[in-house]
Amino acid sequence: MPVPAPPEQTPVIFDSQVIQYQSNIASQFIWPDREKPSPNRLDLLAPAIDLNGFISGDPAIVANSIHIVDQACKKHGFFLIVNHGVDPELIAKAHEYMDVFFEMKLSEKQRAQRKVGESYGYASSFTGRFNSKLPWKETLSFRYSAESQSSTTVKDYFVNMLGEDFREMGKFYQEYCEVMNELSKGILELLGLSLAVGREYLKEFYEGNDSIMRLNYYPMCQRPDLTLGTGPHCDPTSLTILHQDQVGGLEVFFDEKWHAVTPVLGSFVVNIGDTFMALSNGIYKSCLHRAVVNNKAVRKSLTFFLNSNKDRVVTPLASLISADNPRLYPDFTWPTLLEFTQKQYRADRSTIDAFSDWINKQKGGEEKKDQGN
Repeated sequence: MPVPAPPEQTPVIFDSQVIQYQSNIASQFIWPDREKPSPNRLDLLAPAIDLNGFISGDPAIVANSIHIVDQACKKHGFFLIVNHGVDPELIAKAHEYMDVFFEMKLSEKQRAQRKVGESYGYASSFTGRFNSKLPWKETLSFRYSAESQSSTTVKDYFVNMLGEDFREMGKFYQEYCEVMNELSKGILELLGLSLAVGREYLKEFYEGNDSIMRLNYYPMCQRPDLTLGTGPHCDPTSLTILHQDQVGGLEVFFDEKWHAVTPVLGSFVVNIGDTFMALSNGIYKSCLHRAVVNNKAVRKSLTFFLNSNKDRVVTPLASLISADNPRLYPDFTWPTLLEFTQKQYRADRSTIDAFSDWINKQKGGEEKKDQGN
C-alpha cells in the first residue's frame, strides 16, 4: 500500500517492557476485522529438506530435495531445512543476545533508532512512520555485506550506534551473518538445480551480496485477537532464512487460507521473496506470510534477508522465459526496490506489482522526455 503522509498527532509509544502487561491496547495496533487472526487457522505440514544430505551428492536425496523444493516454491514459496550444520550453540547465543538488547530500557535501545526512510536501526513497532495497523513487535536491523572489504560491517555498526560495550555483541552477530551467508550457498545450489539453471548460477549471482539481518522481538499482548505481530506481506528481498524459537506465531497463506507453521526444533525456515520471484520470472512464488502474537510468552526470531549485490541487475535468464511464461517484471537493482519500500510503499502482498508499475511509469516518463529533446 502507498506510504501515507506522516501523522500529525503525537506517535504512540511502544515500550515492550510496559505495554505487554496492559489490558487495553491503543487503536493504532488494532487491525481491521478481515485481517485479524483467526482461531480456526490450519496447521501447515511444512516440507523439510535434508541440506547436508543434498550437499553430499547422494542421488536419491538430491532428486527428492529438488522435487520437494520445486513443488513448495511453485505453491507457496516456503520450506524448512534440517541437518544444516549450523552449531546449536551459535543459535542459542544469538537468542540470548536478543534478550540482552530488547530487555534494555527503551531510551537505551533508541540510541540505534531507525530513521524514517532508512532500513537499518531499532524500531519500536512502526510508530512515527505509520499511524494505523501497527505491528506488535520491536526490531533491530543491520546491514551485512559479503564483500571482503566489509568484513567488520556488523561489528562497526554496533559500536558506532550503541557504544564500545556492544563490541562483543557486534562481533558475534558478524559471525552469525557469515554463517547464514555460507548456509545460503547450499540453498542457492538447490534452488538452481530445481529451476534448471545449474548448481552454480545462483551462487555466482549472489556473490558479494548486500544483505540485511533483523532481530525480531514480539512481546506478549493481552489482546492477541485484535492485533498482529507482523501484517500480511511478501518480503521484498530475495531469500529469507529464519530461525524462530519454539513459541510459534508464523503463518503462511495459500489455498485461500492461513496456515500456522509449527516450529520444528533445529530447523530454519526459508521463504522466497519478491526479488527472487522476479529473478525466476514468477516461476517461484513470493511467500505471503504474517505473524500472530499471544498473551503467554514473548516470541523471538532471527531473520537473514539475502539480497543481491547493490550493482547487480535482477533479470531472469532466457531459459526461464517462454511463450507460456512471458517476461513478467522489468529489470531492477535491489537498492531501487529497497528505497521504494522505505520511502514510497509499505510492503504488503502486492509490493512487486506496485514496484513494477512504478518502474514502468518512470521509464515511460524518461522516454517521453527523450522524445521531447
